[in-house]
Amino acid sequence: MTYTKAGDVKDPGEGVIIGTKIADKDILVVNLGGTLYAIGNKCTHMGCRLSMGKRDGDQVKCKCHGSVFSLKTGEVIHGPAKNPETSYKVKIENGEVMIDI
Repeated sequence: MTYTKAGDVKDPGEGVIIGTKIADKDILVVNLGGTLYAIGNKCTHMGCRLSMGKRDGDQVKCKCHGSVFSLKTGEVIHGPAKNPETSYKVKIENGEVMIDI
């Protein structure tokens, strides 16, 4: 595994969604119940940024066309998107958010 620092992202507060770029990948980071999760930040339907969408529990709804994704797994919960988001492993190291790219 190769963990990369998530830019200026610090450990987000509960339920906070943050969008960041790492190695040319657009990634969404969220804190759910004290556990950090990271998935792709561009909707697989039309490429809108999921970090601009609405979080509902452990899901995020794309603001453009309403696709819903699991923030824990990247799985499509509701279309029109058909393909899941990539899911990334996350850890905190020396106070920095690190993502396995």
